[in-house]
Amino acid sequence: MSRFDNVSVLKQANVYFDGKCVSHTVQFADGTKKSIGVIVPATLTFNTGAPEIMETVAGACRYKLKGEDWRECKTGESFKVPGNSSFDIEVSGEPYHYVCHFG
Repeated sequence: MSRFDNVSVLKQANVYFDGKCVSHTVQFADGTKKSIGVIVPATLTFNTGAPEIMETVAGACRYKLKGEDWRECKTGESFKVPGNSSFDIEVSGEPYHYVCHFG
C-alpha cells in the first residue's frame, strides 16, 4: 500500500535524538495510530510500550531486538518488536523511511 486514505495527521512532528528521527502520527477512523518517519544516519535505541511493526518504505537499516543479534531490513521488508521492550536501529548511507504500526 503506497498511501493511507481518510486519516488525520497531527501537524506537530515527533522529533527524537536531536532530529536524527522525525515522524508524524497518523490517526485512522477506527482509532488506530501509526507513525510515518525518517531516520538519518545514526545508531539509536528505542523503547516500546505496545508491540510494533517497523515497515521499511525506503532505504535500509540494521536492527537488534533486545537479547538478539543484528539483522538487516531493506525496502519492502518489516520487522516486529515486542511490547515493553527495546530495539537498536542503525542507519548508514541514505535516510531510512518507515511506517511504524502499533499494537
